[in-house]
Amino acid sequence: MDLAAVLYGRLDRSWQAQANCMGVDPDLFFPERGASTREAKEVCRGCVVREDCLEYALANGEKFGIWGGMSERERRRLRRARALQRRAAAAMTDAS
Repeated sequence: MDLAAVLYGRLDRSWQAQANCMGVDPDLFFPERGASTREAKEVCRGCVVREDCLEYALANGEKFGIWGGMSERERRRLRRARALQRRAAAAMTDAS
C-alpha cells in the first residue's frame, strides 16, 4: 500500500477533527448545480487542514462538493494538470 493512500486515503481521516467545517451544515458544501460556492470556499479559506482535505478528495475520486476549497471542476483541472506533469516527467526520464 502506498504512503499517499495511508495518509490521504480511506485509512486516515484524523485531519477532519481539525477542519473549519466541523459543525457546519454539510449542504453548504454540496450546492445545487449553478449555485454559488462562495460561502463554502470561505469556510475553507484559512483552514489548517485544507490541503489534507483536498488530497483526500483527489485520492478518493470525490466527484461532488467543495473539498479543500475547490469545486468539482477545479479538482478535475488539478488532476489533469498533475497527470500532464507526471507524463512530462516520465517522458524526460525515458529520454535520458
